[in-house]
Amino acid sequence: MTILEPYLPADFALPHAVAVALIFGLWGLYTPILKIIGRGSLNSQLHAVRLRWLQMHQGIDREHRVFDAILLGHISNSVSFFGSATLLVLAGLVGTLVNVNNLYRITRDLKFIDQGISQELFTLYFLLLTLILAMCFFAFTYALRKMAYTFAMLGGLQASRAESPEAKVMGEQSAVVLTEAVRSINAGIRGFYYAIAALFLFAGPYVAIGATLVITALLFYRQLFSPTAVAIARYVDVLKKTKA
Repeated sequence: MTILEPYLPADFALPHAVAVALIFGLWGLYTPILKIIGRGSLNSQLHAVRLRWLQMHQGIDREHRVFDAILLGHISNSVSFFGSATLLVLAGLVGTLVNVNNLYRITRDLKFIDQGISQELFTLYFLLLTLILAMCFFAFTYALRKMAYTFAMLGGLQASRAESPEAKVMGEQSAVVLTEAVRSINAGIRGFYYAIAALFLFAGPYVAIGATLVITALLFYRQLFSPTAVAIARYVDVLKKTKA
């Protein structure tokens, strides 16, 4: 804090620092925390399914390979949509930064905005919100690149069954790249949730802390206890028993 103190607003206190750190900390440590308190993310559990899918992909006829490519193409289009939408929102935020002074004056009449917040702190919060959306955009663009790698690796898989050590390695590594692509997609989508938490910074640090914890609890519920999570866990368990 002593190094950054000259660059921070005068009313930026410990509660504000805790609120900001909690948003970025829980976003960044989301997956490691899941590994500690549960079986890991649904994406990591589904890696076994993707591995089986790509191993089965080897040795099937061309008609089924085209169907697999269509499925991956739909995923790629979805990522493109999220990336484009994020870029539009990001452009709007950057454009608003030019008139952030006017925005600050307008929000003085809003009861749910912290009326004690200074213009400098208001601008800092707006910059943090813009940073979160920028990180989401980078996550989606990186996911697109990984999907492109996956397409190339998928096209290079041999037509015969994955019985040789080389064929198994090719299938395994293709599944790894696909799982990493989905991980980047999930990181970008999760960023939207924490962008909503960052919006509560304008209402006050304690409100933002509460909103961040509620949003994180919701995400953990969906990953661990929702009907979808339970169904995926059972599916993966049966798949592993079948392979054994």
